[in-house]
Amino acid sequence: MPTRLRALLLCACAVLAPAVGFAAEDELTRAQAAIRVLDEIMQAPDRAVPRKLLEEAQAIAVIPDVVKAGLVVGGRHGRGLVSVRTADGTWSNPSFLSLTGGSLGFQAGVQATDVVLVFRTARGLDSLVHGKFTLGADAAVAAGPVGRTAEAKTDAQFKAEIYSYSRSRGLFAGVALDGSVLGIDHRANETVYGAGTTPRMVFEGRIGEVPGSIVDFRDRLEEITAQ
Repeated sequence: MPTRLRALLLCACAVLAPAVGFAAEDELTRAQAAIRVLDEIMQAPDRAVPRKLLEEAQAIAVIPDVVKAGLVVGGRHGRGLVSVRTADGTWSNPSFLSLTGGSLGFQAGVQATDVVLVFRTARGLDSLVHGKFTLGADAAVAAGPVGRTAEAKTDAQFKAEIYSYSRSRGLFAGVALDGSVLGIDHRANETVYGAGTTPRMVFEGRIGEVPGSIVDFRDRLEEITAQ
């Protein structure tokens, strides 16, 4: 290889390496934020996700800092992680995902909200893995019950396939998200797990080394659902 070409390639690598590093750092920061959300929503039993829902959950998604903006016609957008329950009952490595959706109403200003989705069935997850998944269309979604009083409910009373929650300014409650769209964040998955990584590979553990923050998210789910 000519000396001049070799020098140009080395310069290009020097420029791209920090960019790749920053990209990975952004995804790991997202994972750390999701762990923070899990910790904070479970600190107050009177306002937490009912234990029954967590024990029976087939998948859990956490999307921190979802931004809702607009006046009269608003929209929301956020990026987070989702893990699924594996055949042996443990939690998978998380795939990165995005949440987008519009809403109508008088909404002034911009508000950041943490969103948690608890999937009671696996229905719709295949749609998410292969493309996009619309809450309320591909599976029934409802604002989730919170607190100790919800613990006494029977399985028959938990009728929705997905329960959605939000936390804003320290308040945690169920939230309606009908019409919002979940999609796999393929760029983030490839940044963290490697080129060509599919969500199916992530969920089935067919990936290489997993960064610490990603492992921490999976382990935190294990702790929460096992308590």
